[in-house]
Amino acid sequence: MALKSIDAVMIQKMFLSGAKALEAKKEYINELNVFPVPDGDTGTNMTMTIMSAAKEVTNLEKPSMDELGKAISSGSLRGARGNSGVIMSQIFRGFVKEIKGNDTLDVTIIGNAVQHAAETAYKAVMKPKEGTILTVAKAGAEKAEDMIINSDTDDIIEFCDAIVANMEDTLLKTPDMLPVLKQAGVVDSGGEGLMTFLRGAIDALKGKVSDFTVKVSGTSKVVKASTTATEEADIKFGYCTEFIIMLEREQDVVERQLKEYLQKIGDCVVVVADDDIVKVHVHTNDPGLAIQKALTYGSLTSMKIDNMREEHHEKVIKDAEKAAKAETEAKSEPEKEVGFIAVSAGEGLSDIFKDLGVDFIIEGGQTMNPSTEDILEAVDKVNAKNIFVLPNNGNIILAAEQAKQLTENKNLIVIPSKNIPQGISAMINYVANKSVDENEKNMSTEMLNIKSGQVTYAVRDTNMDGKDIKQGDFMGLTDKTIVAVEKNVDDAATALIDSMIDDDAELVSLYYGADVDEDGANKLADKLADKYEDVEFEVQFGGQPVYSYFISVE
Repeated sequence: MALKSIDAVMIQKMFLSGAKALEAKKEYINELNVFPVPDGDTGTNMTMTIMSAAKEVTNLEKPSMDELGKAISSGSLRGARGNSGVIMSQIFRGFVKEIKGNDTLDVTIIGNAVQHAAETAYKAVMKPKEGTILTVAKAGAEKAEDMIINSDTDDIIEFCDAIVANMEDTLLKTPDMLPVLKQAGVVDSGGEGLMTFLRGAIDALKGKVSDFTVKVSGTSKVVKASTTATEEADIKFGYCTEFIIMLEREQDVVERQLKEYLQKIGDCVVVVADDDIVKVHVHTNDPGLAIQKALTYGSLTSMKIDNMREEHHEKVIKDAEKAAKAETEAKSEPEKEVGFIAVSAGEGLSDIFKDLGVDFIIEGGQTMNPSTEDILEAVDKVNAKNIFVLPNNGNIILAAEQAKQLTENKNLIVIPSKNIPQGISAMINYVANKSVDENEKNMSTEMLNIKSGQVTYAVRDTNMDGKDIKQGDFMGLTDKTIVAVEKNVDDAATALIDSMIDDDAELVSLYYGADVDEDGANKLADKLADKYEDVEFEVQFGGQPVYSYFISVE
């Protein structure tokens, strides 16, 4: 007997069944990630996205179609993590928008919803790539449209089976669309995630599932930038010194010479030239030396010197009482014109961003992509009209853009930084006396002028980019291209830097991770400095997990 209509309770069961199926296979989906790096988390991201919606859907008792649609859409949009999770949330958003206002669904409504789901997902991605979850979703939309036009069936089960079968066939063809998938011998992980959800949903439709309970885990942690205190004993240079030089000499010469001098008397050096001014930041034990040197290049303005040891001591005493009042005081203070949020993993990297003026750090990155909700919570706590968001990871940009769409009463500006060095460069190039639009353009442009790379280890055996890779090998990567494979971290870092340095290179920054000690990082930098005498090398503690080094060349 044909099933000609289904109600909201059945859609609820299908959604929860699909969510459980995805959760059960998330590790398998993770393993389909073609790059052998330890951050292949498509299955995790999609599961956490859908579980955010499942939490809201579970709490509904005999919902209407509109109530159910709102729970699915809102929950998945706010819980979306990673590119795959954001795309999945957009698929749900498009689907439920089409079923709104109906008490029951027939094949025509379902078919239109499937088409709208694919259209919405494609619109959410600036540069859609075929051979991905988007292509699989489109295959379902095309089959649905064809069946509706030809009035093939009014049986919902038969209709859904045909759509899913066409999507399955397309998923199997994704290796022919993306050479990297064929090389690795896998289908697209996002497409597999979508199909895993749909297989579970169809099982519920056919009465094969009786348990619809789901377990929902916690979310990532949003951390205010000022809450991670540097221990007083670790403060090597005690005075945070900032000023602006009104130039009287040639800009390029000043920037190079002053940076070289300041690195001899301190750390956390930032020297950025813009037209006829130079913005300077340095941690030093003798601010007077920095000021005297700067005066040889021009007059000074906007001078600020803070005793970091004293500030730390006072902070330790006052932290307890401040914690209780912090949120109330923040809301009572006048709203700032501009604020900053950055995603960062690693104590050292977070400290660098705070020194550059970031208000809030969201913990996350390569191994834990923060959700849209995490970004929205951070936005809510930054008391500013305009807020720059630095994702610092290509897999977090879409979630940040989604947060922008969901934000009211504040202007979110997403700087599409794909890695930590780009994020640092963007912050360095922010100029306070320029407009928000000017800064957005300048930050987004200038961060692309540096070359970025990273060193990590392989989690599986594979052959990629013409290189035979064994589990445990160290890899040097630039823009997801593997340029070096070595048996130890120093050799991988050296080979990576060799590939990045050209005749224009002036400065190489090494941000060393949790698995590298300061001594080892300095020895590597010294060795490289002997090799490249005209290039300056600086070493900074990043503390990031998984990645031994983040490297920038400028």
